Amino acid sequence: MAKRLDGKVALITGAARGQGEAEARLFVAEGARVVLGDVRDELGEKVAASLGAAARYVRLDVSQEALWQRAVALAESEYGRLDVLVNNAGIVGEFGPTERCTLESYQKTIAVNQIGAFLGMKTAIPALRRAGGGSIVNVCSVAGLYGIPGFVAYGASKWALRGMTKLVAFEVGKDNIRVNALHPGSVETPMMPASLDRAKVTRGQAMERVAQPEEIAAAALFLASDESSFVTGADLVADAGLSAGRAIYGIPRV
Repeated sequence: MAKRLDGKVALITGAARGQGEAEARLFVAEGARVVLGDVRDELGEKVAASLGAAARYVRLDVSQEALWQRAVALAESEYGRLDVLVNNAGIVGEFGPTERCTLESYQKTIAVNQIGAFLGMKTAIPALRRAGGGSIVNVCSVAGLYGIPGFVAYGASKWALRGMTKLVAFEVGKDNIRVNALHPGSVETPMMPASLDRAKVTRGQAMERVAQPEEIAAAALFLASDESSFVTGADLVADAGLSAGRAIYGIPRV
C-alpha cells in the first residue's frame, strides 16, 4: 500500500525535539526520507539515528545562509532531490509589554522566525524546481492571525512569515511549488513552560486542551503531500477553534 510521502525528500528545521521531531517521525513513517536540521546536535543526531537510513541530521542555525546551503546540498547529495521544506524552527522570545522588550531580544526572534524562514525558502526553491516542484510549509502561529499582547517580536515575525508565504506562493506557483502557512495554537512542546497554567492558555477555545505535537505534524503532512496539490498561499489553522470564537470570548491573556 502506497504511503502518503513515498519517494519524497523533506528538510525539516527545528527537528531535534517537539513539533519538528514529531513531523520528522511522521514523515518517515509515511515514506519520506528526511534531513533534520537543528542546533541541538546531540538530540538531533539521536532522533536521526532512531529513524535509520531514511534520516540524516545536519547542524542548521536557520539565521545563517551558508548553513542553509549546506543542508539543501546534503538533501540532494544523500537522497538525490528535495521535495518538501518545513520551516518549523522558531523561538518565542521575551514576554511582556512592548516598551520592555530589548532590541537584542527582538532582533534574535526576528532572525530565527522571520529571516530563518526567508533564507530557507530562498535556498530551497532552486532545489524544489530541480525536482519538478514541491511544497513549502511555513509553520506560523495564531499570533500571525491577530494580536496577542506581550509578544511583540514573536507576533511581528509570524505576521511577516504569513505575508511572505502568500507572496512567494505567487512567485513560484508556475514552477509547481506550493507555499502554505500552518498556524498552530497552543501545543505541548518544550517551548511551553511546565509552570504555565494550561487552563488559562486554552481559555476561549472550542476544545479546551493543548494540542500534542503529533496533531500539528498531521496537518503539516497534509500540506507536504500531494493531497494538497491545489492548495497554495493558504492559511491552515489548527487552534482548537480559538480564532473562530475570539470575537465572542476576546483574546486570552497569558
